[in-house]
Amino acid sequence: MDLSEAYREKVRDPRTWSGIGLDPFYGPKERDQHYDRALSDPGEYPFTRGIHRDMYRGKLWTRREVCGLSTPADTNRWLHFQIAEGVSGLDVIVDVPAILCVDADHPLAAADVGVNGVHSCSLRDMQTLMEGIPIEQVSMSLIASSLTAGTFLAQYIALAEGRGLDPSLLRGSIQNDPVHMRFCGAGPAVPLDLAVKMGADVIEYCVRNLPSWNPTTVNLYDLREQGLSAAQEVAFGFSTAFLYVEELRQRGLSIDDFAPRLAFYCSAHIDFFEEIAKLRAARRLWARTMRERYGAQDPRSWRFRFAVHTAGSSLFPQQPLNNVMRVAYEALAAVLGGVQSLHCCSYDEPIALPSRQAQTLAIRTQQILAYETGVAGVADPLGGSYYVEWLTDRLEEEAVSILRKIEEMGGMAEAVRNGWVDREIEQAALEEQKRIESGERLVVGVNAFQSEELEASTPGGLLRISAEAVQAYIDSVARLRRERDKAAVQRAIQHLRAEAGRGPHHNLMPAVIQATKALATHGEILGTIRQVYGYGYDPLGVLESQF
Repeated sequence: MDLSEAYREKVRDPRTWSGIGLDPFYGPKERDQHYDRALSDPGEYPFTRGIHRDMYRGKLWTRREVCGLSTPADTNRWLHFQIAEGVSGLDVIVDVPAILCVDADHPLAAADVGVNGVHSCSLRDMQTLMEGIPIEQVSMSLIASSLTAGTFLAQYIALAEGRGLDPSLLRGSIQNDPVHMRFCGAGPAVPLDLAVKMGADVIEYCVRNLPSWNPTTVNLYDLREQGLSAAQEVAFGFSTAFLYVEELRQRGLSIDDFAPRLAFYCSAHIDFFEEIAKLRAARRLWARTMRERYGAQDPRSWRFRFAVHTAGSSLFPQQPLNNVMRVAYEALAAVLGGVQSLHCCSYDEPIALPSRQAQTLAIRTQQILAYETGVAGVADPLGGSYYVEWLTDRLEEEAVSILRKIEEMGGMAEAVRNGWVDREIEQAALEEQKRIESGERLVVGVNAFQSEELEASTPGGLLRISAEAVQAYIDSVARLRRERDKAAVQRAIQHLRAEAGRGPHHNLMPAVIQATKALATHGEILGTIRQVYGYGYDPLGVLESQF
């Protein structure tokens, strides 16, 4: 493009990222709904404008950065680095072998141990991971979404008890959304029936025993990362949440027993206004659904509480410093949308695990938002914008339409079984890639404004994981099996097997915690449960149970 063309350039495609067509401007004619019914003040039903009247004047969002790499010892050092840089909450993610419910010394796991998260096979690993961290004082987010959520939380509870702490005082969250992991490469490890059962076990146990702990953050984010639209993100995520809601109600819990404790994990993608409107629409839709569909009476049950992860899929390896701006805009959208907890991606995320320089900058992005920009001073500062309110309404309408389609199929479980959800995800991903490759969607530095000079290196260098440290960790897992009290492990596994045989609505978390204290590994615990439910001990089909 020459200078003359650049000067005359105009908007090429007046649509949102999700494809919603836009008028040149919006005015009063788009607002025909009554204020109290459609919006209301912040802190009041239907919570379109926020779940708290004073929002960040009462408490800033929790500022986290996802952490998990190499070994538990390496991740522990990284957590202490984050604390020194000023995060206000911690956020630990497990690696792929853990997501697949296998141990680090599994014959097929070595190449992936510690690559994009941390592995914690046993209570000993959790002790190393949290060494020197006052867990009674910190808000901890444990990002484990597959069946591993139960074992990861069990390790954390056992750690607290081992320190002489009352687990009921623990604050934080466990992601615990096994159902969505079948769309993220973990299908063999998370059969649908077992995913719903184990997810509900964790929620029920936390509701009864951990009053300050969020027992799930239903993962809309990973669904959006597959290429879904903003409305699909909300609808698919809510439909998944309903699976857990229905399971818990079958166990005899009322909606107000557990709905105040449910939380969500959302994306903040690159279309600034669409993401703000999406979060506002989700808040209103959840409030109406909880009150009108499920009959919740407690106003806390109506509140859509959510964390945000800026969109990794919006970042590119070309000209990596461009990602700094993308992340900052996405973080701003999350804050203006009313987020409770925020993680900012690092600019080098498409290339490698974050370097210290990159993650420090991600932390600083949140701190500048909180302390310098003034955006935290007023609840819902974009409320009343003709465009934002129109787009909020439109996204809610689209999400409701998708929810109806899923309900007509018989609910999310049936939509998963018949392959509809998979097809929708695959089609969305394909269409998005086509738009980029054709140039319909311009991505600076990728299909427009390329520069070989800017792509020659990554500022701050690349983080490399020590193969020797990972191998030493894998060896330590084998050593644990040799050194632990084998009879105690055997008894704990037998007890777990008996408890698992008591039916799908019987909660296994107490037995999982007991096995964890006996130093059973998460692979052994989950393999045992899988066997009772008619699945192979090893999701990868290699190992047999030693018990």
